[in-house]
Amino acid sequence: MDMLKGDEIAEARLADWRKLAQGLHARYLVDDFGTGARFVVAVGEAGDGLGHHPSVSIGTGYVDLKLVSADAIYRDDEGAEHVVEWVTQQDVELARRITEIAAEHKVDADPASVSVLELGLDTARSATIAPVWAALLTGSAEARGHGSPSDEIRDATGRVPNLWFGDPDEHEALRQRFHVEVYVAPEVAEQRVAAAVAAGGTVVDDSDAPSLTVIADQDGNTGVLCVAESPAKKD
Repeated sequence: MDMLKGDEIAEARLADWRKLAQGLHARYLVDDFGTGARFVVAVGEAGDGLGHHPSVSIGTGYVDLKLVSADAIYRDDEGAEHVVEWVTQQDVELARRITEIAAEHKVDADPASVSVLELGLDTARSATIAPVWAALLTGSAEARGHGSPSDEIRDATGRVPNLWFGDPDEHEALRQRFHVEVYVAPEVAEQRVAAAVAAGGTVVDDSDAPSLTVIADQDGNTGVLCVAESPAKKD
């Protein structure tokens, strides 16, 4: 299926879900592990019917779900097709069904609590160094370019954060090659920035806020708070 654009995802109005990085994410609150397990079984049965399933993580008091298609089609500016990991219509359809299942099981969503961590590495030689990082992070150089038309490293099983490569700024002294990107739900972005500043951080660049806000610690190391538009907020 074709990958969906941001406005197409927004128009789906998926109240329980937030688009973070490549996929749709949801957290459901449960009273106990048994409730979570029964909810996951029902979700699995729904996935069987659609031939598509989410990634699932169960912890104390919550069930985390991620929906993404491993075979989404991306067309570049020249019209060439690439197979990538991204949200497609089948993810939207399953997200809607999971929301219905949550209501049936009396399980509440907590969309403001979802978060995704990615790593960035600034380099002019991503093609050269990517296999090393792919092998180090995942055990296989084949993770380079997995689900991406770039050299980005993604572990198919989700054991480690994605690692993407950015171009270094040729006009500034390079102090930090590695940085983190933290994706959060839009409704908590302002609070998260305020908390980092209260802890001693500094907002370095908010010219692209709320999509991107660069924050530095006291040693000058920077991280990026990332926000995607909430499907539930779209008018």
